[in-house]
Amino acid sequence: MTINALGIYEKALPQDLSWEEKFNLTHELGFNFLEFSIDESDERLARLDWTAQQREDFRNAMWRTHSRINTLMLSGHRRYPLGSKDPAVRKQSLEMMQKAIDLAVDLGIRNIQLAGYDVFYEDKTMESREMFVEDLAKCVSMAAKKMVMLSIETMDDPFINSLTKIAHYKTQIKSPWLQAYPDLGNLSAWPENDVPAQFEDDIDTVAAVHLKDTRAVTPTFKGQFKNVPFGEGCVDFEGLLRMLVRLQYNGSYTIEMWTGDNQEADPVSEIKAAKAYFDALFNKVGIQQEEVIK
Repeated sequence: MTINALGIYEKALPQDLSWEEKFNLTHELGFNFLEFSIDESDERLARLDWTAQQREDFRNAMWRTHSRINTLMLSGHRRYPLGSKDPAVRKQSLEMMQKAIDLAVDLGIRNIQLAGYDVFYEDKTMESREMFVEDLAKCVSMAAKKMVMLSIETMDDPFINSLTKIAHYKTQIKSPWLQAYPDLGNLSAWPENDVPAQFEDDIDTVAAVHLKDTRAVTPTFKGQFKNVPFGEGCVDFEGLLRMLVRLQYNGSYTIEMWTGDNQEADPVSEIKAAKAYFDALFNKVGIQQEEVIK
């Protein structure tokens, strides 16, 4: 048996709530923490420039509700990628990372998810790969100075879609402050991935785990990496969770959903259904959820 924290992605919740209401709802739904998003939208990128007062207000809302943020999801690098051919964009990507690290320190967040893309909207080249590695090394140096973890997520993109590829980049940047954030859905969607073997080889690099279902990539289908109902995709959650128990993984899990951002009619009901799905699986494979403090 393992004891693990279970969180919910910020984008799953109704988006018209205050932070205090979001934190309270997170607990009411039975989760230990909320995962915080800084994506490529202007609205969420603006969080990087929060004033001291805004940061204090956010911290106070967390403390009043006995809440925490385990990970800052920094998908804003899709818009400003580390591997861009444009030096001005790369400069902005590094500035974004420094701001994210400083924000994480101010908010008490210990882990920053870094999306495993060299570029997203530009063409991928050998140069984009090299720029990514060079700039990733700079990011890790920034994070190490503030003792904040950077964890590369396995993605919906062949550039970094496996723990094996993350392990390779760790040979190029040797630091305890660079780790992996595997997404069970993204890993399972790529047919070339031997997912259990990758965890067995690299469990010591895993900082956190995303719970998401996907539909697999095939020669005639590019895969579906978002909005797949749990249990209807290609992920063998029971087998993978049972394996993680055997490997004594004690880190956190986050259910990744977009029901709030999608403005679905009843996101709370969908979150409850997802929570019930994983409650049953956790009980079956021997995962005890950390007690929820309200």
